[in-house]
Amino acid sequence: QVQLVESGGGLVRAGGSLTLSCAASVNIFEFNGMGWYRPAPGKQREFVASINVGDKTNYAESGKGRFTISREGQPKNILYQHMSGLKPEDTAVYYCIANILSRDYWGQGTQVTVSS
Repeated sequence: QVQLVESGGGLVRAGGSLTLSCAASVNIFEFNGMGWYRPAPGKQREFVASINVGDKTNYAESGKGRFTISREGQPKNILYQHMSGLKPEDTAVYYCIANILSRDYWGQGTQVTVSS
């Protein structure tokens, strides 16, 4: 059973930084890809960043230059997202997602609040 547990959210002032973590219950290099999503107006969740086979990364325009996604394999099996230059509009619950064998798994989310 794949389980994903996020942590690292919190309250930060605009311009500050946070690093989110997503701990996986399996070897993360077994996943086709992993990423981060957050809720958005008119959408259930919007794409934030992803990392795929070969550590190829992809970012939404809103996070380019400010967010960095990375991962650490055995024994930790953790997906990270370092966020800098945070803005009030980055306030959201951030969800970790992992895809394996054509199935998506989601974490429970971690709250990020950016004050102006």
